[in-house]
Amino acid sequence: MRAQAEAEAAATTARGETEKLVQQAAAERERARQAEEEARRLEVATREEAEKVRQATEEERRKAALAQAEAEKAMAAAAAEARKATAAKEEAELRWKKGIRPVVTPSLEELKKAKERIQYQEGFFHFAVTGVAGSGKSSLVNAFRGLRNRDAGAAATGVTETTLEIARYSDPNHNHQLLWFDIPGAGTLKVPDWQYFNEHGLYVFDCIIVLFDARFTMTDIAILSSARRFNIPAYIVRSKADQNIRNIMRDMGYDSDEDEEDSPGRRNKLYKAARKQYIEKTRESVKINLENANLPDQRVYLVSNDTMLSCTTTQRLPKKVIDEIELLTDIYTQVVSRRSLPREDDGLLSSLRSAKGKLTDTLSSAVVNPLHSMAFAA
Repeated sequence: MRAQAEAEAAATTARGETEKLVQQAAAERERARQAEEEARRLEVATREEAEKVRQATEEERRKAALAQAEAEKAMAAAAAEARKATAAKEEAELRWKKGIRPVVTPSLEELKKAKERIQYQEGFFHFAVTGVAGSGKSSLVNAFRGLRNRDAGAAATGVTETTLEIARYSDPNHNHQLLWFDIPGAGTLKVPDWQYFNEHGLYVFDCIIVLFDARFTMTDIAILSSARRFNIPAYIVRSKADQNIRNIMRDMGYDSDEDEEDSPGRRNKLYKAARKQYIEKTRESVKINLENANLPDQRVYLVSNDTMLSCTTTQRLPKKVIDEIELLTDIYTQVVSRRSLPREDDGLLSSLRSAKGKLTDTLSSAVVNPLHSMAFAA
């Protein structure tokens, strides 16, 4: 019995040990499974992280490539712009050396402001008298208006440039719908010649008189070129004919103190020769300057302000007239052609043309005052 009990106890102990071993084995298997599961999870996580890193790296690489492409594109565009700017600069410098200035077209707002600045009046004819400082613009404006420089309402005159802003003058006869504008002298340090036309809004005027004294300048060329571009009638006028002819006479040996009393015939002969030389050289010089500027040839009118004043204030034709009557006639013809005037005004134009014809026959023919003998219609 005792042996049986010991055997059963041993069997129970063995079963307990076996179960313990089985449990330990199961626990080991579970730990192994969990370890394997953790390993797989870690492997998946590692692969996912590696994929994220790869994708991030690829994205960075793509962005870097895109940024490089954009940078190269920007650099190429900048290089192209630089080349274009360099070419434009070189072209501008070349054009500048050749005397070709940039063309600037005024905007509608600039046109409006220019008209406001000169108090532009519809129905009136607006004359601009331009030219370099000291060319006699103010005196010519006075002569056109039938005024002496010392008369009330006359434009201020002087040796230096007296006109700093555009000065506006109406005709003394209020029935005449003419407005005269004394424009500040061109060719000064304040306004370069090529900017002069736009700076003073000359594109709003109906007619431009380009006045010069001693020599025809690049400023005059610039004004004529711009006037042609804007289809504005422009007249080339050389002033101070009387002074210039006297200077030529002196170069020919004329002495006013001696020749006036001793030899009036010699004085007249020298005057005719000096007058002829003055006319021929002036017209030839202007022609050459226009050719060099690729501008068409056009008439240059030689006038003196005293003679012009006589033409606009008297019924007698001055003896020393050169182109004063023709200038007045051509200007008036321009007014008639660009304005609707009454039929009876044709008589004045006929009288002026008749006076032009008589210049070849006599210097004492009566002439109707071209700008002060009629009322302009609106």
